Amino acid sequence: MKLFIASDLHGSVTATQAMLARFEASNADHLILLGDLLNHGPRNAIPDGYNPVETAEALNAYSKQIIAVRGNCDSEVDQALLQFPITASYAHVLLPQMRLFLTHGHIYNPQQLPPLQSSDALVFGHSHIPVAEYRDDILLFNPGSTTIPRNNGRASYGLITAIECQVRALDNDELLLSCSIRHTI
Repeated sequence: MKLFIASDLHGSVTATQAMLARFEASNADHLILLGDLLNHGPRNAIPDGYNPVETAEALNAYSKQIIAVRGNCDSEVDQALLQFPITASYAHVLLPQMRLFLTHGHIYNPQQLPPLQSSDALVFGHSHIPVAEYRDDILLFNPGSTTIPRNNGRASYGLITAIECQVRALDNDELLLSCSIRHTI
């Protein structure tokens, strides 16, 4: 199984369309969205291509493939525009080799871990900074932001397969970070 991970779209239809094109090209089974989908938030500048309605329409075309969690900028009003659920603050995806704990990152993050077992993964967004590393037998994975990268980073997304997790550049698909999946079975 291949999972495509994106976070912090912040209502940019331009970035969302680019991300969806990468999703299509990846042949991933599911599109995991880690929150902050439609609104830019009060601390962020309005991103290029800001159009929450068109962003929602673009995402809705993939509603049957999406697993999403709520970000700190998402609201019940956003849910009214979307044809897939976004109100859960976390979700679990069970893979044969590990459990993925999906969350936005404003509640649970590397500094405030949820209850996890050895070989589990915390998959989070919020910081807009990519991460792909193990810490004490827990995989920490953040795909960065498709729209508002921080720390002079690049717009990015992630992929998780049975053997590897990757962060890739949104503009040219360049590999930015990778980490092998540890198997404990």
